[in-house]
Amino acid sequence: MKILVTGFDPFGGDKINPAFEAVKLVPDKVAGTEIVKEEVPTVFGKCGVILEQLIEKHSPDAVICVGQAGGRSVMSIEKIAVNLAEARIPDNENQQPSDEPIINGGSSAYFSSLPVKAIVKTIKENGIPASISYTAGTFVCNDIMYRLLHLIETKYPKIRGGFIHVPFATEQVVDRPDGTPAMSAETIAKGLEYAIEATCKYEKDISGLAGETH
Repeated sequence: MKILVTGFDPFGGDKINPAFEAVKLVPDKVAGTEIVKEEVPTVFGKCGVILEQLIEKHSPDAVICVGQAGGRSVMSIEKIAVNLAEARIPDNENQQPSDEPIINGGSSAYFSSLPVKAIVKTIKENGIPASISYTAGTFVCNDIMYRLLHLIETKYPKIRGGFIHVPFATEQVVDRPDGTPAMSAETIAKGLEYAIEATCKYEKDISGLAGETH
């Protein structure tokens, strides 16, 4: 079995992106599974082109894309991606779409095909905060998640895929307001390792209560 794990390059003025910093720390083998680690650009559209090239190159059984969600305090396992590009800030090629579909004529949304509940349970059992998220935002993280799941739906039906959002790295909050949530790259990497273990173990997700009340 082989799993492709991607992380974004820095954006928005930050010098690092905790997503790829953590991805680089994940072992090359987890639970007997080969892990391929790649960086993707924080650019609408291009991230999906690069991702498809990586899928063609590596032929993975599963794909886990990872991105930064500054302000979140836990590892967020995303459940859904929506067909909407709405950028509060420009991407790394100065694109700033507003109220645009990611793929014209594409489905309104796609659900992750990773065992989301099992991943959250496994990460938390190992002492790292995690939760299911029902919004991947409308920036490039949602863009790549939607494009990944669209590729799976239309071209690579045997692949499973999804997205994980991670907090700021500790060094990113030094000059941010007191109380800004952060997590070390090493801790994030361990969380990703547990997410990979759960993906290998659970072909189908576990049952259990989840959801939001707002």
